[in-house]
Amino acid sequence: MRTCGGIFDLDTAEKSIKESEARMSALGFWDDQQKANKTIQEMKSLKAKLEPWEASRRELDDLAGLAGITEPSDAASISQLSKDLEELAKKIARIEFTALFSGEHDKSAAIISINAGAGGTESCDWAAMLFRMYVRYAQNKGHKVDVLDYLAGEGAGIKNVTMLVKGDYAFGYLKSERGVHRLVRISPFDSNKRRHTSFASVDVIPEIEDDIDIQVDEKELRIDVYRASGPGGQGVNTTDSAVRITHIPTGLVVQCQNERSQLKNKHSAMKVLKARLFEKRQQEQEEKLKSMYSEKQKIEWGSQIRSYVLHPYMMVKDHRTEFETGKANQVLDGELDELIEAYIKWAAQK
Repeated sequence: MRTCGGIFDLDTAEKSIKESEARMSALGFWDDQQKANKTIQEMKSLKAKLEPWEASRRELDDLAGLAGITEPSDAASISQLSKDLEELAKKIARIEFTALFSGEHDKSAAIISINAGAGGTESCDWAAMLFRMYVRYAQNKGHKVDVLDYLAGEGAGIKNVTMLVKGDYAFGYLKSERGVHRLVRISPFDSNKRRHTSFASVDVIPEIEDDIDIQVDEKELRIDVYRASGPGGQGVNTTDSAVRITHIPTGLVVQCQNERSQLKNKHSAMKVLKARLFEKRQQEQEEKLKSMYSEKQKIEWGSQIRSYVLHPYMMVKDHRTEFETGKANQVLDGELDELIEAYIKWAAQK
């Protein structure tokens, strides 16, 4: 049996791809459109995981072939082969890490919601700092960020914001950020320069594709339209284009105001609602996890997943993995890779 780091079974993947291809060529394959699309998506996902390993194997065979014909006295060629082998080893390490993403929706886009905790301006400013951190992280990865909803704080910062991050494995990486984040610093809003502690919660769910079986009855929805507020292009704040959807049976509320078109905002809000309903259903089926929506942790002491300390020293510590770094400013500027990778490796061992 050939495995990727003991996690991804290459032989099983090849067998599954062949079985999927056989089903696709059979009569009546397209009779059930939803089932056919699911089969195609599963096959594409397996191929996406398998192909990097096959490419690495071919590259290793090529290097072995070159090594076999290289003269021991050819120092330049041996040096180049050594460099190529080091690069291949790094590439394989990256592929092995990607194999840790075993969740059904790890490859999906991520919907991130940030909510300021109790504490007024301090917490709203902290929520704004987290918003900037995730936007910078996404930009560094080459991901696209769409702000779906934005409510500014009364004095400064953000009360809450929801954004969609589009990119390969966006949810797989960013799901590590779900929880309460704590900031310790000398407050810029305190004339006495005292140290303050602020909290904000981060919620991360995958964007659910349209073919996922989530039925929403229009009779169970209350749809309100209103004038958008906060940042926006010319025209966004002058018409009743913002949309708020309440799912009456669950009490879930989503809203979107980033587009000028009320229809586009409704479509985006419905996608977020379906994603939240899907996540809620998954959690109820698993029974191990607390409901994210009815039993949320309090945004206060003792419930934080990560602390960001800017005074009297610089440190960011993840309380789940115990990973910590002194590069607090860089982390707040979007350099989250070390923290996220430590979490993913930790979660894979649980």
